Amino acid sequence: GEKADDPLQMYLSDVYTISCNLASLPGLSIPCGFTSGGLPIGLQVLGRPFDESTLFRVGHSFEQATDWHRRRPTLA
Repeated sequence: GEKADDPLQMYLSDVYTISCNLASLPGLSIPCGFTSGGLPIGLQVLGRPFDESTLFRVGHSFEQATDWHRRRPTLA
């Protein structure tokens, strides 16, 4: 993503994700598009504790239904 220069914004980014880590929830990030500026976007999927296999199936199904994982951003 874009680098944030605002310390509060950087702190809030951590606050929004740390609760999942503390709850031991597995997560998977899947490529799902690009911003208008060409930056990659990821879809984050969370699962039940110790149920990583379901996340892998979800990720695999999403990749079978789309081609986002094959696309690459344009480098300047």
